[in-house]
Amino acid sequence: MVLEVQILLYYLKVFSIIIIIIFLIFFINIYSSINKKLLLNNEYLVVPKGENISNIINTKIKNLNFLEIFIFKFYYNLNSYLFNKQLHYGDFYLGKNITFHKFLEILYEPSNILNKITIVEGWSKKELEYELSKHFTNIIEIPYNDILADTYFYEKDENINFFFNKLKKYKINYFEKFKNNILNENYNNEEIMIIGSLIEKEGLDYYDKKNISSVIFNRLKINMRLQIDASVLFAITDGEYNLNRKLNLNDLKFKHPFNTYMNYGLPPKPIAYVGTKTIDLIYENHKSDFLFYFFDNSLKKHIFSNDFENHKKRLNEYRNQK
Repeated sequence: MVLEVQILLYYLKVFSIIIIIIFLIFFINIYSSINKKLLLNNEYLVVPKGENISNIINTKIKNLNFLEIFIFKFYYNLNSYLFNKQLHYGDFYLGKNITFHKFLEILYEPSNILNKITIVEGWSKKELEYELSKHFTNIIEIPYNDILADTYFYEKDENINFFFNKLKKYKINYFEKFKNNILNENYNNEEIMIIGSLIEKEGLDYYDKKNISSVIFNRLKINMRLQIDASVLFAITDGEYNLNRKLNLNDLKFKHPFNTYMNYGLPPKPIAYVGTKTIDLIYENHKSDFLFYFFDNSLKKHIFSNDFENHKKRLNEYRNQK
């Protein structure tokens, strides 16, 4: 009997040691995980109302394994239960090389973003300069091909040159995800930006822009003039877009490097700021047989055709309705 009790106590002791070791390993993993340097999709994070931690962890952090995801959710829930800590919604600047612990500490507090600038796709330089003047002094001219239209955050008293360099770096990094795209066999990044700017000034919505993109690529492929009205407007107004009347036939004959009615191929540079959504759209490489389009003012949309005869027929029908 005594021997049985000793054996039982021995196994209990071994079992207790094993449990303690398991707990130690678990808490060591928790400690190392919450202090791991995170690889984030972006230095900035927008948390909408009602957002949950699971979605943030799964979509915003790139370098996590299954165990770390479990630990992060456990750690967050533990904080919520013990200290009643909850996520705030809003815009947050996260920075680089932060740990999960720091990540949560930022999101537990109200938004730490003081300033935000939204650059609208299709804007002219004049429109951007007006917007920048609300936020910075000593405004500089920012070339169309240097940045992408998007929403950007900046810190209080940030220098405009620092802000500009941040935007240029963002564009370079953004194009990295398309480096293996098939379009790169025939077009470089700057040519994609030029195409994007034409689409921004001509297109109305996602589907409209997709079709216009296909028209541009189809025409370039057969060395056909692009004949895009926005390029003419850019040429005759020197990029101001302030003609205040409709284009006429004489305008289309205006000799200028940016007039795609007079010149083959792409204009020398972009004619507007290009948005990230349009870059995404271009690299989808939408295929169609369209070569022509015109804007139907009554339907408020572009009408696309595969050949000139069909284009002319539909254009005449439209004109006869007016």
